[in-house]
Parts: sequence; C-alpha cells; structure tokens
Amino acid sequence: MNKKKIWKIVSNILFVGLIIFLILPSGRTWIQQGLMKIGLFKPKLEAPREEPVRATEDETSSGSNYAGVAFSDDNGNVVNVPDLKGKVVFLNFWATWCPPCKAEMPSIQVLKDKFKGNEQVAFLIVEIEGEKDKARDFMKKGNMDLPIYYPESQIPGEWLGGAIPTTVILDKTGKIAAKHEGMADYSRADVSDFITELIHQ
Repeated sequence: MNKKKIWKIVSNILFVGLIIFLILPSGRTWIQQGLMKIGLFKPKLEAPREEPVRATEDETSSGSNYAGVAFSDDNGNVVNVPDLKGKVVFLNFWATWCPPCKAEMPSIQVLKDKFKGNEQVAFLIVEIEGEKDKARDFMKKGNMDLPIYYPESQIPGEWLGGAIPTTVILDKTGKIAAKHEGMADYSRADVSDFITELIHQ
C-alpha cells in the first residue's frame, strides 16, 4: 500500500472521529469551554432596555420586586426573591440536557469562589426542568458546589424568555443590572468587578 492510500485512510478515520466527537455532548462541551478560555463568549454586562410597564401586568412585574417569585433547593428550603433585597443576586437558568449550560458552569464556579463568604452576594443556579438527580450528578462529576434551585413559581418573562442558558444579575434593590442570553465565561475579571461595583452601590 502506497503512502497516498495510507494518508487517505488516516485522514478519513480522523475526519469520522472528529464528527463523532462533535456529535457527542461531552465533545461539544469540551470545545465550547476551549473557546471560552481563548476569550470568546464574553457576557453582556448591561441591563436590557426597559419596556413600558402595562397596567394589566400582575404583581410579578419589575415594579414590585418580583413578589411571589420563589425557588427551592434540594432540601426543599424555599427562597423568596423579595427576601434577597439588599444583596446582589446572580441567577443562572439552565437544564441538564443543555451542552452550552454545562459548558459555562465551571466558569460560574470560579465566579462564586471569588465571593466565598461574602453575604452580600447570592447565587441561584436554577435548573428549570426539575431534574434533581441529574443536576446533582452533574455537579458532583464536575467537583462543583454551586447551589442548585428549582422553580416554585412562574419565572418572570423579563428574566427568562425562550433561551437557555440565561443569566440575570439583580442589583441590591431587585432590579435587573445585567442580562445575558446564551453561553458565557463568567470567570472573567470584568464580571467579578461588575458584581463588586453593585455591592458597593
């Protein structure tokens, strides 16, 4: 067999291997994390443009500090969002079947670790499908201790539209300080600086 044929066989094997790697969720996650490390997927650190408040909106609107919006943890402890007033709140909405959601989680862990012991910041990593076992297994396999929560009420539309992952950062008054839809690298210094600035406001 000549070198040309050997090279063609090797090239085909490598190509098929690459396709399989890209199809597998773990392969996509690995590539996405690599792209984040080289500086892509910067989170948008700005509040969304405010829409006029309609008189027909219920009490979960932005003008009411989200009364009635609540999340529960693995132990059934319920957190009511209005009770978090006075803290900067980092909300991340994800699902266990979502590769981009999983890809950004290690960066959120890095961000959370930067604020370890800081009572002025609250992290709520909200698994929207209620897949408790899968969510716990994912965190355990990744050696992460992010606080997983599950919806106990309707999630406000201004927080979560149709895309996951979505991250919302609330200021200490409960207003949206930043919202980013899609995967992002939250381990970046500009994110921790942004949160620190909100803490001191």
